[in-house]
Amino acid sequence: MTDSDPDSHDDIELDDDAMRRFPVPDFEDLPDDLQERIAAETERAGFTPNVFSAFGYKPSHFHAFFAYHDALVDDSALDRAEVEMIVVAVSGVNHCYYCNVAHGALARIYAKNPQLADQLVANYRTADVSDQRMAMLDVAVKLTESPAEVGEEDIALLEEAGYSEEAIWDIAAVTAFFNLSNRMAMFADMRPNDEFHTLGREKRE
Repeated sequence: MTDSDPDSHDDIELDDDAMRRFPVPDFEDLPDDLQERIAAETERAGFTPNVFSAFGYKPSHFHAFFAYHDALVDDSALDRAEVEMIVVAVSGVNHCYYCNVAHGALARIYAKNPQLADQLVANYRTADVSDQRMAMLDVAVKLTESPAEVGEEDIALLEEAGYSEEAIWDIAAVTAFFNLSNRMAMFADMRPNDEFHTLGREKRE
């Protein structure tokens, strides 16, 4: 698939069921740069994640949402497994169906652990993770459930667990962003792709 081939994206169709409370746009009606981004994600994943189809509803928000998402995962003092663990723990607390399933798949893949996402969704405190990562999840969940109660003791907890100043910032940033993502997904009734349910179920070496 190359940018110079005008017919390279002809086989992409956005799922009308990607979200149920707002209309999903037709792929060919999207701006060219959104088509390129969706095509790249489709080629990489083997299917079009429904969050891309849903946010295509408002292209300016698509740009802003995915620019911040990309910054969070590409410029982070956390490893990708930690990022996805935060997302799933937060999404479990918020009961976000889309993010529980989609990011649960990513958590299984990046952590190479087929049980981890189910533990995080049901009750993050049951997750088989290190004490350091449990401290990370404790603060992420507190910021989700009781943001007004977050204070210096939470920063100290993360410092004592061994997180750097930048990593502590990133823990908060990932938590805050995916609280936004959860709420939009729930409000729009975004539906996870069937493929996400089975990804990462086999233990990886």
